[in-house]
Amino acid sequence: MLAVYRALRRAILEQALRPGLKLPEDSIGEQLGVSRTLVREAFGRLAIEGLVELKPNRGAFVAYPSLEEARDVFEVRSALERQVVANLAGRLRDAQIATLESHVRREAEAQGRDGPQSIRLAGEFHILLAEMTGNALLNRYVQEVSSRCSLILAIYGRPHSSECAVSEHRQLIEALKSGDTAKAERLMHHHLEAVASRALLAHRSEQDIAELLAPYARSEGLNAP
Repeated sequence: MLAVYRALRRAILEQALRPGLKLPEDSIGEQLGVSRTLVREAFGRLAIEGLVELKPNRGAFVAYPSLEEARDVFEVRSALERQVVANLAGRLRDAQIATLESHVRREAEAQGRDGPQSIRLAGEFHILLAEMTGNALLNRYVQEVSSRCSLILAIYGRPHSSECAVSEHRQLIEALKSGDTAKAERLMHHHLEAVASRALLAHRSEQDIAELLAPYARSEGLNAP
């Protein structure tokens, strides 16, 4: 089930599966080479994260957050991630700094070449920071709101600027290395305000769900046709 969950999660976060799209168990199971039971289990896990909505008698859909929820999510995310950087400022180990800097280099390589990958990597930077706090509850909440923000930006934002995101992430790393907690919190606050003002991808024409999921099935080693 884990591979099915990962494949679907990536497809949602990279917006191959767009907000509001119906997710038919039979088609997805056939495409991924697994049973409908495993697909339903993956849906349940994604629903807990707020990425999938399960509607009685209608099935599963990629979540479509309302504008009111969008405002609430970004407000909560800002508070959580300011706490993340407060916990990390001046406490990062050399290996952790190297991991963050390596990740930002991957973001820089993706910018201008692969919009969906750039978006996913930008979100993963924040999840990396949360993991480094060692606080399991904080990490869980940051992962959830970060994932929901990807859907929110897809619906309500303006064109995404990966170059700005990379620059802002580098500034955050420098503030954390210097141990300047106030600056790190201020940078995170302004960074997330900027994220909320940017969008992801332009509208794309509808495609068959099997075609959309094919690359994610291959990446997870699933038995795709």
